[in-house]
Amino acid sequence: MAGHRRRPGIGSSLAFTLGSAVLWGLAHLRAGRRRTGVLLMVSSLTVITAAATAFLTAESSLLALAVRPGWLQAFGAVALLLGTVTVAVVIRSHRLLRPQGLGRAGRRLSAFAVGLLCVLVMLPAVYAARLAHVSQHVMTTLFAAGPTPVPADPWQGRERLNVLLVGADAATGRYGVRTDSVTVASVDTRTGDTVLLGLPRNLEHVPMPAGPARDRFPHGFAGEPPHTPGILNEIWQYAEDHPETVPGTPDGERGPTLLKRTVGDVLGLDVPYYAMVDMRGFAKMIDAMGGVRLTVPAPIVYGRRNEGVVRPGTRVLSGEEALWYGRSRTHTSDYVRMSRQKCLLNAVAKQADPVTVIGGFEEIADAALDTVSTDIPRPLLPHLVDLADKVKGTRIRSLQFVPPAIDPVAPDYPLIRRKVAAALPPGATAASGPAARPATPAPASPPSPTASTASESGPAPTSGTTPASTPTPTPTPTPTPQETVVLDETCP
Repeated sequence: MAGHRRRPGIGSSLAFTLGSAVLWGLAHLRAGRRRTGVLLMVSSLTVITAAATAFLTAESSLLALAVRPGWLQAFGAVALLLGTVTVAVVIRSHRLLRPQGLGRAGRRLSAFAVGLLCVLVMLPAVYAARLAHVSQHVMTTLFAAGPTPVPADPWQGRERLNVLLVGADAATGRYGVRTDSVTVASVDTRTGDTVLLGLPRNLEHVPMPAGPARDRFPHGFAGEPPHTPGILNEIWQYAEDHPETVPGTPDGERGPTLLKRTVGDVLGLDVPYYAMVDMRGFAKMIDAMGGVRLTVPAPIVYGRRNEGVVRPGTRVLSGEEALWYGRSRTHTSDYVRMSRQKCLLNAVAKQADPVTVIGGFEEIADAALDTVSTDIPRPLLPHLVDLADKVKGTRIRSLQFVPPAIDPVAPDYPLIRRKVAAALPPGATAASGPAARPATPAPASPPSPTASTASESGPAPTSGTTPASTPTPTPTPTPTPQETVVLDETCP
């Protein structure tokens, strides 16, 4: 009978107990408990097979579930349940095969070994439950629940999803939020093809969207002279300080609301969502990832008093080095910095694989909670995960609106819209908008096609050559063959 089967020695007993922690039922079969052993073994193999299949063939689906708070809670509970069941199997396995007649030292040794095994079994389960809890906290804190469930078509018929990406620099001694990095990521919802459209922070005379903001600044944003220069990076904080420019919008939402509308009109795009990252928080996230690998073509001096240098070469940059790689303007310009920021975003997006993220997950989560804000609704996250998986398989391209084609002091806003229309597939841009007209007063006659072409390839336009503003929006001009845009696809 099973109860009278000869028990193995202490070495074999511990070996079968250890094996039962990996494959339930081994010790039961050895002890002659065949029915229970087979049932436990089949259950264990089912769990192992299901987990392996999911990780090997359904990674994107798992990531989509990982951004659903309900599933995260369930995952944590299941992890703890599996750990508890495994501990119970281990203890029962040891009792079934523990040699009889052991002395006090032998019993203590075997009990210690089994206890240590139980701790080692529970640690991964507790860690997985902890990750699930932290993830759930991040999801519910950063992302709003959304007023309605996401429809079957989460993109609502959009061929491209446009998200405003803002890098803020709320440095010590600086009042409010200054959006020193303004980029729209335009992503094809079918293929993941992505174009980054970068606007310089010092863009002047920015046309304001229809409504109170345009009523206050009919000729383009002017800030609060003489205290501020009236450039693009002030609009966020101006809206927060002047509720009347975005009526009916609560504190903390006026800045992103007005900036989304403004940038969308400048580019001729619908921009429904934004994500803002404080630059110092970005450095913390990069450190949590273990750094980011970049090629630095030339030394980059950083710090307000030239505290250091980002050394040239292809290597892994720390968070502080990456911060100054994307932030420094010493001995260079805003426009070179914009190009570096694009390369930095590209590198982080490519290197933020699941293994890297999990390795520093809690640090990344803490940094995100402190430094990230967004209005992307929580129910949209699973669909964004699927879209991000497509983006990783494509080449991210960029278009920067910088001199000589675009003069930030007297920007040619119709040209900006034409360039966007040329860079994106037909139908991706809005049909009309206030940025189809420039914001500064000028002579009555509009520029000829020849002048438009010259403004793109030759010297930057001045305020004396800017076309006249008109009281009503006009359709976005169709780009001419001379205005074909070549997108930047390379980073050093």
